[in-house]
Amino acid sequence: MPKPFSKLSSSTFFFHCTLLFFSATSSGSFSNILSPKKFGLKREKLTHLHFYFHDIVSSRNPTAIPVASAALTNKSHTGFGVVMMADDPLTAAPDPNSKLVGKAQGIYASAAQDEVGLLMVMNLAFTEGKYNGSSLSLLGRNTVFSRVREMPIVGGSGLFRFARGYAQAKTHTLDLKTGNAVVEYNVYVFHY
Repeated sequence: MPKPFSKLSSSTFFFHCTLLFFSATSSGSFSNILSPKKFGLKREKLTHLHFYFHDIVSSRNPTAIPVASAALTNKSHTGFGVVMMADDPLTAAPDPNSKLVGKAQGIYASAAQDEVGLLMVMNLAFTEGKYNGSSLSLLGRNTVFSRVREMPIVGGSGLFRFARGYAQAKTHTLDLKTGNAVVEYNVYVFHY
């Protein structure tokens, strides 16, 4: 049976406490403070990106499809509970045949019962110019019928590593019969 603390000698007790202290503060710790310079990070930049998001739900080749819904989704005037998977083109102009600059790939879901409010979880994956191969991560609330919606940019990859900022979305066109939409995006992002 192990000895209770009261029966340990003071030197043994001190040894165990010292061992615990150095174990907890050794270089094997799960976190360290690092210098940004070690990763080649220099001065932060603020970048503005402007593009158009094409969400096509009704066509022979949709860019967004439903992947889940609840029993009450069809009875809801907001589509509450529907989950959509998207691979939407991002273009330089509103015309769907204009220059492709990337894709919005991810999920959006109807998360509000009293208005059309979407939970947006998207990777904005860029395929053109300087930002080819880089992406931004968008996570936020999109109240579709508001004039301008603001959603946070919570991260990125490539040239957008350590990114943070926000996106403003403004509906350019919306066909209420088909559900197809073109949305103008202005994205403001800090990155290294």
